[in-house]
Amino acid sequence: MTEPNPRVDPPMTADEAATLTAFLDYHRRTLALKCEGLTDDQLRLRSVPPSSLSLLGLVRHMAEVELYWFQSVLLGREITGHFWTEEHEDADFDDVDTADVAADFATWRAEVEAARLAVAGLPLDTVGKNPRRGQPVTLRWILTHMIEEYARHNGHADLLRELIDGATGE
Repeated sequence: MTEPNPRVDPPMTADEAATLTAFLDYHRRTLALKCEGLTDDQLRLRSVPPSSLSLLGLVRHMAEVELYWFQSVLLGREITGHFWTEEHEDADFDDVDTADVAADFATWRAEVEAARLAVAGLPLDTVGKNPRRGQPVTLRWILTHMIEEYARHNGHADLLRELIDGATGE
């Protein structure tokens, strides 16, 4: 999947909000880079049994994560998952064999853009509520968590990409 935006190193002298959002965008772009130039079948390729992990599954999962933390937790909106259901909680990872790759990438990109709009201009101390735990959570925490979530999954993406075609790197 070709992505239009280059990956930009986060600034070393920005304020806290700009630093956090820049690191998050850096990690979002890293996931996109791990998927660039691959066929649909390569994006669906699983790691090792019994894992259902694939690059497409990671993209689908991150679409769900973006939706949950920014739309549900931060903005308090009622959401319906794109892939996840009560009956099949791992559908984002498991149901990639016949998934529409272009549509799934478009869903992820749309959730990233919606998240950017959700946080635009909000103070880092803005409080949302985690509906699963019933606890308040700040935008600062959400951004930090999202960086951690992407960083962890980008490590998985590194290994998956190397398995697919030997490509390594940041």
